[in-house]
Amino acid sequence: MLTPLDIHNKEFKRSFRGFNEEDVDSFLDEVVKDYEKLYRDNFDLKEAIERVNGKLEHYQHMESTLHNTLVIAQETAEDVKLNAKKETELILKEAQIRAQKLIEEANDKLRRANAECDDLQKQAQVYRVRLRTLIQAQMEMLKTAEEEDDN
Repeated sequence: MLTPLDIHNKEFKRSFRGFNEEDVDSFLDEVVKDYEKLYRDNFDLKEAIERVNGKLEHYQHMESTLHNTLVIAQETAEDVKLNAKKETELILKEAQIRAQKLIEEANDKLRRANAECDDLQKQAQVYRVRLRTLIQAQMEMLKTAEEEDDN
């Protein structure tokens, strides 16, 4: 690419019926000024594009990082939900097992209490029969003693 200095330093060969030197020099001076301005503008625009591209890369990196963070957060949330659900199910099962054990223990105690009650009722019946027999025997003895006293 030509630089403004290349245009400024360009020398043309002279010829017999050539262009007017002053017109050519004046025109070249204008071209150099315009080209210099365009050259600087182009350079400035390239720098601006590089800065913008740098920022764009930075923002794309940030976007990628945020996206990855969001994905990780979603996965973590799903894991937390899944773990909470599993823990809830486990706690529920443990509670059901404990409740079943308590029911079984209560039923066992009830059976033992009922068996004890039955035993006590049988013993009470046996004592009543014995007491009745003893009373009857005592009554017989009294009757016999009264009959002997009457005789």
